[in-house]
Amino acid sequence: MAVVGTAALVTYKVTWTGLDLAGHLGHEWRLMTNLFGLLMGFALLAKHFEESHVPKWLPSHLPSDWKGGFLLLLVVAGISSFLDNIAGAMIGGVIARRMYGDRVALSFIVALVAASNAGGAGSVIGDTTTTMMWIAGIPAVVFLKAYLAAISAIAFTGIIAARTQHAYQPAIRTSAEGVRVDVGRLSIVAMMVLGTIAANIAFDFPSVGLWAGIMVATFIRPTPWSELGHALRGSLFLVLLVLSASLMPIDSLPEPSWQSALGLGFVSAVLDNIPLTALAIYQGGYDWAVLAYTVGYGGSMIWFGSSAGVAISNLFPQAKSSLEWLKAGWHVVVGYVLGFAVMLFLGGWNP
Repeated sequence: MAVVGTAALVTYKVTWTGLDLAGHLGHEWRLMTNLFGLLMGFALLAKHFEESHVPKWLPSHLPSDWKGGFLLLLVVAGISSFLDNIAGAMIGGVIARRMYGDRVALSFIVALVAASNAGGAGSVIGDTTTTMMWIAGIPAVVFLKAYLAAISAIAFTGIIAARTQHAYQPAIRTSAEGVRVDVGRLSIVAMMVLGTIAANIAFDFPSVGLWAGIMVATFIRPTPWSELGHALRGSLFLVLLVLSASLMPIDSLPEPSWQSALGLGFVSAVLDNIPLTALAIYQGGYDWAVLAYTVGYGGSMIWFGSSAGVAISNLFPQAKSSLEWLKAGWHVVVGYVLGFAVMLFLGGWNP
């Protein structure tokens, strides 16, 4: 679908508007190359983290009441600040199934997706949208303001979802005896993250640092190269979405303001946030921390509004009902608006 759609759009632009395709690709190659390299590399990073055995070790160290579920959501948000939000949501889903014996309430599933998107909103390596803005030249420190909204939204949503889950199915205590955390794998994750940041600062090319870390990691632990095959189609899909968005007219978005940024969050619940972010970058004039929160967290309001929601629905098929998602996850919608209000009040609108 993505290939056919992009080919049709390129054909139209070249034939009817006289687009200089070679010149356009020459302008966009850096963004697309970086994005593809980061998405593929993040798949290996996520697998290294999974094989560190932290997801197996963690449940036995969480409280058995509703606070355990709430802490799990905080953990997912924390993971998503340095792993892709898809990986954060999937790891959270695996841990939740272990904690609750496959009886995971839809309200909690929605909260897992929201937590993963919230955690990535303030980090340039935690969400594809913030990574795109970072590659486009926006400093990483700018996005930290998004955590004002993210923390507020998680606090509201997390407590409601965790209490709902505890009433539906309390946590099942499991023993972590015999489970040893692989420190070597965790050191690989840290090295890859630091390499990504260093390469962006030094060369404005973060994917180079990520892949340098991957190459060094081959001497520490076996590299799960098979994960690249699983990530290839999704990575190509997202890159083609960005290419398509770069061909769209800038005036297709409203004038940048806090009102339009808030509205884009609701739009991202039903449209992929990747092309929305690409359009916003080309248009300019936004407060990028505000936009990062709205297009990132806003996608949590419907299951197909973010890649994390689509991914976790494969673990929990009951999530693939938009009506049930909205009914069970109403707290995410309220949390989105609440978090936005807190961020605007404390941080203001600084385009």
